[in-house]
Amino acid sequence: MRALVTGSSGFIGSHLTQGLLKKGFKVFCLVRKESDLKWTKDLNVTFVKGDYLNKDSLKKCVCGMDYVFHLAAVLNAGDWDAYYNANVLATQNLIEACVEANQEIKKFVFVSSIAASGPLYDKIFRDENCACVPSSLYGKSKLYAERVVSRFGTKIPVTIARPPIVIGTRQQELFVLMKLLEKRIFPVIGKKDKQMSICFIDDLVRALILMAESEQACSQTYYVTDPKAYSWREMLKIIAQKMGVYPYVVKIPYPVLLSIAQFSEIYANITGKEPLITTRYICSTRNHYHLYTSQKIQDELGFKPQTEFSKGIEDIVNWYKK
Repeated sequence: MRALVTGSSGFIGSHLTQGLLKKGFKVFCLVRKESDLKWTKDLNVTFVKGDYLNKDSLKKCVCGMDYVFHLAAVLNAGDWDAYYNANVLATQNLIEACVEANQEIKKFVFVSSIAASGPLYDKIFRDENCACVPSSLYGKSKLYAERVVSRFGTKIPVTIARPPIVIGTRQQELFVLMKLLEKRIFPVIGKKDKQMSICFIDDLVRALILMAESEQACSQTYYVTDPKAYSWREMLKIIAQKMGVYPYVVKIPYPVLLSIAQFSEIYANITGKEPLITTRYICSTRNHYHLYTSQKIQDELGFKPQTEFSKGIEDIVNWYKK
């Protein structure tokens, strides 16, 4: 089976690429000139170049593919136009290229985000039937992109995944937090309450491949989460313990974290790089609940998370120490 992966240079995309290779897929990675290939350059993949705003170039990339996994997206942008072009228009061009150049495709899997559904102020587990009310421009753009994909679901098989906070090696936010913990600095993120659903990267990769190969998943949207809820503080506490730095730490209170995030955004605007941490992220972890149930994918596709929390965190810490 031939699979095209967009966003293969990113955290989730690079892990998905490896997962597909292990399953015996022939993998093609759609890259741009500015793509950082550090996670994929040594893998047995074929790199193809395409421009998301040039549909003809995308047609060449999708031609002959059995599966297309679309993960490429912009998480932080300066304005709505930038989000729209990178997340909505790019998705539309890619799926239109599939419709026009490869109607034999077995599945177009779009990796969206819980940001498309939006956060809640109450401790309620949301499912796929709940109304979507995104609170950010990024979330709004992902919801619009979902609607584009759904619209073409009558022409080619499509499935939409909404991952929550994904935990694993190579994740930028965890890397930053672990560098702070290594210096015995404990960022006080969120509340003590269990505010979030998570998914370990290996479980998400298995779910994405399962969605691609399942006919029952056609025209469906799925949350992919661990059945338990967690708080950032308990997760950081366990990471610190695995790193051997807890309880001898200095805690950074919320106002200071917010100031750090603001500085990070200013520095990113000056340098043109992605901010290490954003004010939206800090505010969201404090004020909102991000709780979702994956009962639907369990019932319909038989998916069950396999990564035990403590073991998953231990693997991340071991990777960081290398």
